[in-house]
Amino acid sequence: MREKLLELKGLTKAYPGVVANSDVTFTIGKGEIHALLGENGAGKSTLVKTIYGLVKPDTGTMLLDGAEFRPAEPKAARASGIGMVFQHFSLFDALNVAENIALGMENPPPFSDLSSRIKSVSETYGLPLDPARIVGDLSAGERQRVEIIRCLLQDPRLLIMDEPTSVLTPQEVATLFDTLRLLSSKGTAILYISHKLEEIRTLCEHATILRLGKVVGTCDPRETSARDMAEMMVGSKLHTPTNAGKKAGEVLLELKGLSAPAPHRFGTALKSISLSVRSGEIVGIGGVAGNGQDELVAALSGEMGTGAQMIFLDGRDIGAASPNERRALGLCAAPEERNGHAAAPDMTLTENALLTARTRKQLTKNGFVDWEKAREFARDVIAAFDVRTPGPENAARSLSGGNLQKFVIGREIMQKPRVLVVNQPTWGVDASAAASIRQALLDLAAEGAAVVCISQDLDELMEISDRFAALNGGELAAPRPTEGLTVETIGLMLGGAHDMEPAHV
Repeated sequence: MREKLLELKGLTKAYPGVVANSDVTFTIGKGEIHALLGENGAGKSTLVKTIYGLVKPDTGTMLLDGAEFRPAEPKAARASGIGMVFQHFSLFDALNVAENIALGMENPPPFSDLSSRIKSVSETYGLPLDPARIVGDLSAGERQRVEIIRCLLQDPRLLIMDEPTSVLTPQEVATLFDTLRLLSSKGTAILYISHKLEEIRTLCEHATILRLGKVVGTCDPRETSARDMAEMMVGSKLHTPTNAGKKAGEVLLELKGLSAPAPHRFGTALKSISLSVRSGEIVGIGGVAGNGQDELVAALSGEMGTGAQMIFLDGRDIGAASPNERRALGLCAAPEERNGHAAAPDMTLTENALLTARTRKQLTKNGFVDWEKAREFARDVIAAFDVRTPGPENAARSLSGGNLQKFVIGREIMQKPRVLVVNQPTWGVDASAAASIRQALLDLAAEGAAVVCISQDLDELMEISDRFAALNGGELAAPRPTEGLTVETIGLMLGGAHDMEPAHV
């Protein structure tokens, strides 16, 4: 038994229409790597925000090293030894590593001293980082190192990590796990939130499961299967997507030498991408974050201009068409960044439904919005994709990340597009919701749509894709049938060695 570090006793937090946490009680030991599991909307985010001083509980207490702990703000939590690495990085691209880290410190030392400390800590924990590098030039994995080092410089007793591997390569995940194990061996406790249950089984020694705001179970992940943990989270049997009834037909989307300059200094140029996608087909595109995924989605959706004779829908050149014109023709898209790009945070779900479905769902007439029809469409999306929210008049920002993701993906799928382009469709959603989204994509293809699924989740792409292509530095390899592909071959493709087989390396 580990010595207690943090005790949560009867924590309850309610918001209008929903109880986010209800009588949550559990303990985290010193040096323990403890998983916090639960489906989207289970209350995980509210709970860790309470520990970090961003949320004040209605009732209940916390004890840190046996003393009452009730941080009024994150500054107080950090002073008590609580560090947190959020799922969404809070970094400034135009500043260097040391400047970004200084911004997150209460009393940063002189830059020369800070740079020395960054180098020392990064080397100690196997996270090499150059303090002078501009953050905009860093990979997603390197950016996460900045966030982690910023926490480690403050000698945390508890480090909270929210979906830390969602944008990392397998090699970067292995490095992160080595770092977390080293921290654990030195007495730092880790509270680890992830929907990647095999990672939980590899890393964590204890798990607490939340459902609808309540603790519904605990387990040792090392002795519990991923499926069993997923079923504890949802309280029912887990659905496995079935890939049946799909048949490739005519070419619906064709790219011919699609090229475009990087939209900004830290973007990626697209370089002569050619691809054909047929009705009834899902083409999976994999790649490490920052290799042109966002730019490809923007070019296909019409957000980013391209030249003529590069993008064809049903044989028609749509290079000059606006996003709304493309939607009217049947091309819908869902970008990776859900809060602020795919959805307007301060708008209601009804208003967000209207933003992209206005044309295909005929939500306006003679220049006027049919609000009841828009609300009904939003309600349909909420019901079909099990979006946990009191109703369609709630603001997008009130939803958990996973529930907003379900709403965004559902909004596009339920418009019945002829072509759907989606980036990271199951990012940050629980196992049950991920299975439902994947099944919806398979069903859409079975109904005759062409689907382009861009994802960093290779298991996802292998599960639903008919063909797979790797995106590297803005270049797309020739697609290959997914059946028969090995992890080794995919790894080579992601690294740019598109024509190589593992046996030849």
